[in-house]
Amino acid sequence: MNIVDRILNKSLAGERIDVEECIALFQSDEIEKIGHTANQIMMKWHPEPVTTFVIGRNINYTNICDVYCKFCAFYRAPGSKEGYVLPDEVIFQKIQETLDVGGTEILMQGGTNPNLPFTYYTDLLREIKKRFVIQMHSFSPAEIMKMKDVSEGLSLEEVMRELRDAGLDSLPGGGAEILDDRTRRRISRLKGSWRDWMDVMQTGHKLGMHSTGTMVIGLGESLEERALHFERIRTAQDECVEQKLNTPGFLAFIPWTFQPDNTNMKGEKVSAEEYLKTLAISRIMLDNIPNFQSSWVTMGPEVGKLSLQYGCNDFGSTMMEENVVSAAGTTHKVNIELILQLIREAGKMPAQRNTKYEIIRTFQANDKVAKDFILQN
Repeated sequence: MNIVDRILNKSLAGERIDVEECIALFQSDEIEKIGHTANQIMMKWHPEPVTTFVIGRNINYTNICDVYCKFCAFYRAPGSKEGYVLPDEVIFQKIQETLDVGGTEILMQGGTNPNLPFTYYTDLLREIKKRFVIQMHSFSPAEIMKMKDVSEGLSLEEVMRELRDAGLDSLPGGGAEILDDRTRRRISRLKGSWRDWMDVMQTGHKLGMHSTGTMVIGLGESLEERALHFERIRTAQDECVEQKLNTPGFLAFIPWTFQPDNTNMKGEKVSAEEYLKTLAISRIMLDNIPNFQSSWVTMGPEVGKLSLQYGCNDFGSTMMEENVVSAAGTTHKVNIELILQLIREAGKMPAQRNTKYEIIRTFQANDKVAKDFILQN
């Protein structure tokens, strides 16, 4: 029995693989075998042939950012004539449009804008919650650390408690990139350490908020760094259970690939095969996270469909609006009819969920959806 077979059999038996075994899987070219194991593990979590998706909208409320990540094509420096902060009324209109098409989730993210006071965020959240019933799955750890910086002395926990009480429901995993400081210092020196990212997530868990974990490959990271990334998220998830926190912690994990177009970083786009292998290994390594999302935004619908055989049980969001990845030249748009088609072609039943992965509606074979859920802005 070769080393890959031994590792895969170990994981199927419910035993954990370690960092060295994770690296061995990355070094292997037996992608289909690794994917088959990941799919079997997925089916232990989700035995029903159902693939979920959420109807949500990204609202990029500002593009002004003082972190200057080399891999980002979206941000504009403070003082730039191309910088913006969306008026509150525009944000409210976008949320209403989301609700009008059956949406349940707002992913509000922007740059780390040094010109916005902390009260901007809490006041905006309160006004949103006064007007709408919708899940605010918003603000990356980098944004929250910037809020702490401008809050005039509040601790991270105090900042996050105020955000939660104002209406922040859950935390997206943006900005994780690679959770190791060797790569972080090279690609985004001002963004903070991997520990900063994790501190925000663990503080949110302590306060009862769930979150998602993410990972970006193709940044020049080593295979060891990828494996350490998985281990650090897995350890943090273990601590949620050990501390008996009132949260599922990381409800989902989403790996995607670096998009080099229009950025200050050179690099080749990661192949579909490398993406699928990374996805499958993440499902195998992260044995305490229930849901894995396809990344059709960066990889395209067909690879997104294939990912449902490599450990994914979820097709992500309809992404009614997305400006950060599209600024890097990736413009895959998927409406709900195509989502239903792709999931069915993969042999699964599509189901709409909310941010907590609770199923709202399943779509039988003859169900039709007349409305296009993508707003082309």
